[in-house]
Amino acid sequence: MAIIIQQQLFSWEEVEASSDLDRLKLALNYLPDEKLVQRLEKKRGRGRDTYPIRAMWNAVIAGVVLQHSSIESLLRELRRNAELRALCGFNSFRGSRAVPTSWAMSRFMNSVVGEEKLVREIFEELVDQAKKLLPDLGSELAFDGKAIESFSTGRKKRDTNETSDPDADWGTKRYRGIDSQGKPWEKITKWFGYQLHLISDANHELPLAFEVKRASTSEAKRLLPMVKKLTRRHPGIGESAEVLMADRGLDAAEINQDLFDDFKIKPVIDTRALWREEKGEQGRKPEETITRSLESTRVDTIVYTERGELRCICPVSKKETKMAYWGFEPDRQTLKYRCPAAAYGLHCPGRRECELLASKTPGPYGRIVRVPLKNDRRIFTPIPRDTPKWQRLYAKRSSVERVNSRIETSFGFERHNIRGMKKMRMRVGLAFAIMMAMAVGFISEGKPEFMRSLVMNPRGKPKAA
Repeated sequence: MAIIIQQQLFSWEEVEASSDLDRLKLALNYLPDEKLVQRLEKKRGRGRDTYPIRAMWNAVIAGVVLQHSSIESLLRELRRNAELRALCGFNSFRGSRAVPTSWAMSRFMNSVVGEEKLVREIFEELVDQAKKLLPDLGSELAFDGKAIESFSTGRKKRDTNETSDPDADWGTKRYRGIDSQGKPWEKITKWFGYQLHLISDANHELPLAFEVKRASTSEAKRLLPMVKKLTRRHPGIGESAEVLMADRGLDAAEINQDLFDDFKIKPVIDTRALWREEKGEQGRKPEETITRSLESTRVDTIVYTERGELRCICPVSKKETKMAYWGFEPDRQTLKYRCPAAAYGLHCPGRRECELLASKTPGPYGRIVRVPLKNDRRIFTPIPRDTPKWQRLYAKRSSVERVNSRIETSFGFERHNIRGMKKMRMRVGLAFAIMMAMAVGFISEGKPEFMRSLVMNPRGKPKAA
């Protein structure tokens, strides 16, 4: 935090009252921002100190924590709130005259924008602190992209043929699916601005890595570079990361392969519709499940679906039955399955014939099938999509959506007046730094149940973000 000597910034007893200033004290107390503040003071040099750098920086933090949508809104509250002015470090004897002018505050903000790298360092340091407090932080990761509109309409001016935000561009997202009647549907959304790419912890719902790109940037192309930077910058998270959840927009063989082979992270990514040729065959029903032979070079009774579900076809009754998953063999990089009749005690009239077809002597375990991941890295993953474990993990993907929601609703990106990549990156970085500072503060003060809460009710219980 930017240290103000004449006052104590934090007292836990007061946080139980859950006032706005209590939350601001918590954020100020746990932000490791001294390096940034010293840098800002050095940039000012021997210039006029009518409005101290430390006080103005604390006011910027107050604007985020108190959810002000503009500088003018923050300055108005500073003028009428003496306690807030004192907490930020403005001269109490000058009263409202100690509050910076709009011009001075805007000039200061421009100076802060130039220090986006130091703001990022604050966030990274807080991630390290959180990892020490939460040893399991980063064991389960979630990735998502979020549209952030620019404070610009995206319309080009006639004289310059440019928009009021030249750094931004148009982004498009397409959502496809099949409705209950088996009819395909598609929804398209467009926005002008930027896109936030975020990796968060799926259990604690805390941000671990982020970047801001133009709206047209592909999410799929940014995931692996972000994972690489995250694991290098925070080796403790790299060692503990086990799985990563993402929606079907990230469905790609390269992503599945590199996550596991390069980072030892198991992908839990939904798959898009495949095998369009078979689905387009005349007379095929939309709801009919398509299968392919596991061994295309010979006749066999083992088939699989586009989601990687393995099935055996009884050579006598011709009935398809889902095979019993028996685990993943990392040394072989294979999925292991058992005969469902042997695994579940079912009667199968063609069990013996099936085993002989596989050149196997009949035994108590039945036929065993190993599926190498290399058969199809897009379909076959270390955690099969048809298992309860995959379903349980994939349900946690919504955690990153909740983090994105807090950025929008609690940190001011639902309504803002930001134009330009530098300003957007600084503002996003500051929001995540404050989010992590409050989480570290609550955990350090023995109140981990509040770690995800920027807003609390009067009894000290977190409101839903």
